[in-house]
Amino acid sequence: MHMGTLVAITAVGRTQEEANAAITAGFQEVKRLEQLLSTWIPDSELSQVNAAAGRSAVRVSLETMVLVRKSLQVAEMTEGAFNIAIGPAVDAWNISAEPRLPTAEELAALKPLVDLQHVHTDVWERTIYLEKPGMRVDVGGIGKGYAADQAVMVMKKAGAMAGVVALSGDIKTFGRLPDGGVFRVGIQHPRKEGEIVAEIELQDEAISTAGDYERYFEKDGIQYHHILDPRTLQPARGCQSVSVIAKEGIWADGLDTGIFVLGAERGMELVEQLEDIEAIIVDRNGRVLISSGLRNRVRTSHGVDESKLNH
Repeated sequence: MHMGTLVAITAVGRTQEEANAAITAGFQEVKRLEQLLSTWIPDSELSQVNAAAGRSAVRVSLETMVLVRKSLQVAEMTEGAFNIAIGPAVDAWNISAEPRLPTAEELAALKPLVDLQHVHTDVWERTIYLEKPGMRVDVGGIGKGYAADQAVMVMKKAGAMAGVVALSGDIKTFGRLPDGGVFRVGIQHPRKEGEIVAEIELQDEAISTAGDYERYFEKDGIQYHHILDPRTLQPARGCQSVSVIAKEGIWADGLDTGIFVLGAERGMELVEQLEDIEAIIVDRNGRVLISSGLRNRVRTSHGVDESKLNH
């Protein structure tokens, strides 16, 4: 268990010892990054940044700066739909612990605290400053993809010829299996537990899935899930799940959340504009949208209604 989720690492090496060494190196790298980035760890760099909100800038490591800067880049790419400052609103809903329905007034009062204009990064000084007291950044929506990328780098240095790093739904692959095969990944059906919606083969690629079925509660027959729209601070309603395939896990992980919030149509428009980014989106009605670059690569499951497929 690292970064609040189960981490699984597979390595292909010339020898058993080499493969084991690569696996150990991969786990150590994920753990090292967790110490810097996790807001559940009181003395992590991001916890220090949050504790100093409204008071002072905090000097951080290169990794933390890179991740926060790239998070802001994903926010720009998704028109603000991905937002690492949404922490106070996430706390108000408290979906992961004891869920509650915040009032409209409560959410309105939080709006200034989730404004990314108030997140200041100084690359030269390597500092991060949150302008308003009560602000909180959380890289949970992008950090696992970044950790998978970094783990793959250290595994390669340790001699691994191929492998997979999986932090729950964030998966990064490299190389090929000993028999020359590539890594096959199944995408979970958002409404049928234990079933998959599609299968895709990955080589030197990452995949990340955001879904409304991961963490949610129901009240008066309405489902409230953990992916909040930064504009309304309410759960986003345009999709059931979004899986993004990219060369790097950091982009796959950040973009799946942003596209989920944008909604299926606008989200797929964005995917088609971006280079080396592909997606499989299940919209709110269960229709499956597949980006143009995946047309010959995705195998949909038998349970998927062909009439609901949209390439």
